[in-house]
Amino acid sequence: MSNERFASVWDAIEDTPEEAKNMKLRSALMTALKRHIARTGMSQTEAARLFDVTQPRVSNLMRGKINLFGLDALVNMATAAGLHIELRVLENA
Repeated sequence: MSNERFASVWDAIEDTPEEAKNMKLRSALMTALKRHIARTGMSQTEAARLFDVTQPRVSNLMRGKINLFGLDALVNMATAAGLHIELRVLENA
């Protein structure tokens, strides 16, 4: 058993740093969308209409089916929800 430590679960389970970063971004967007839906009291049907997706798609989002969502789809949904998205790119020190 290894005592290796990771900054996030994604760093531990993904094969490459690129995949881990992608999953971190997708996870953050999914969490923000789920919180927005819960905070506003929207039904899945209402959210689907707002995001221009199907209700089963919103159900997959709410159930955390991260592998079914790409970054572009999540950005589109977050924008439709009126969420402000920022991306910062920093040089490694």
